[in-house]
Amino acid sequence: MCLGLWERCFFWSWGLLLWFSVGSAGDTPPTQQPKCTDFQNANLLRGTNLRVQFLFFTPSDPSCGKLVEESRDLRNSGFNVTLGTKLLIHGFRALGTKPSWIEKFIGALLRAADTNVIAVDWVYGSTAVYFSAVENVVKLGLEISRFLSKLLVLGVSESSIHIIGVSLGAHVGGMVGHFYKGQLGRITGLDPAGPEYTRASLEERLDAGDALFVEAIHTDTDNLGIRIPVGHVDYFVNGGQDQPGCPTFIHAGLVEQDGVKIEPLPKEVRVYLQTTSEAPYCVHHSLVEFYLQKPRNKDTNIVVTFFSSNVTSSAQITIPRQQLQGRGVLAHPNPQCQVHQVNLKFQASHWVWRKDQTTIVGKFCTAPLPVNDNRKTLCLPEPVNLQPGVTVCRDLKITCA
Repeated sequence: MCLGLWERCFFWSWGLLLWFSVGSAGDTPPTQQPKCTDFQNANLLRGTNLRVQFLFFTPSDPSCGKLVEESRDLRNSGFNVTLGTKLLIHGFRALGTKPSWIEKFIGALLRAADTNVIAVDWVYGSTAVYFSAVENVVKLGLEISRFLSKLLVLGVSESSIHIIGVSLGAHVGGMVGHFYKGQLGRITGLDPAGPEYTRASLEERLDAGDALFVEAIHTDTDNLGIRIPVGHVDYFVNGGQDQPGCPTFIHAGLVEQDGVKIEPLPKEVRVYLQTTSEAPYCVHHSLVEFYLQKPRNKDTNIVVTFFSSNVTSSAQITIPRQQLQGRGVLAHPNPQCQVHQVNLKFQASHWVWRKDQTTIVGKFCTAPLPVNDNRKTLCLPEPVNLQPGVTVCRDLKITCA
């Protein structure tokens, strides 16, 4: 998959620190540090063989990857066995090039947490035809498993290992977790690949049994991403399809949050959330409710719009027939206390010859999510009369905490 616009669709800011190696004064010359190693480049003619590099990155120099092949390489490169280890696995590389997002991703991980970061470079094996890359997944899983065994010899615990796999790399991570009988700490799948995996067995793809905690973030299910749940928790961002602010063939990324504590772990929970099209991409979710004074013999649809500064956001409330209450979730870039106006519009029937002329009366209420305190619920002081197709404006006065 292509992930070329992380500059627009990544959730963090980051910085780089310059690192100096200082030797002992008056003694022998300082020990020469290992040279930086970059990702490989392949082409369509020589991209089917599996050539794997493991590159270790540190906070002191997040742009310099240290090639680590043996345990002594890890010891000499500053690997800290007392910290957690994040293993980053990229996906299919159609043109055999280094992932354009990899450096900023690594920098963001190192900025977010004090951790070891190791990137798996398998550009050679992921190039050319997609199905050839799929055939290399098991081989790559074995290579990574052998590498992890070296970490365990150094004293790293299985539960401290966090695999982050992008696209096809997510299923590679699942394969590694399967080899370790689900005892690795965590696997995060970023848009796990769909082709060849939607109907694959649990042993062949990422699934909830591959680690103590498995999560997946879906942002491209209408193209190359898998559509089915593959973890304990699956996040479907903006419905899991096209993302705001991104080209329709590009998908976004990962917000890193450690310390997930869910007991007992759920299985195949789908979580839906929304984002904005610009950084920092976060939105405030509000519960919006409408209570009819009288039930109706048909569904009632009401569009709710929040206004703050020059920003508007809308959501629809549907009240089923013969019921009085309807709810919806409205996502807005600003908190509720900055929303100064709400518009309510009763949607008219689409059938011209059966146009609904009924006026409905009811109460509108809203509260910030999650609703854990009824005192945060705000209702308009007077009932609202709504005619089909007519917008009614009301002021909202919510005090900021």
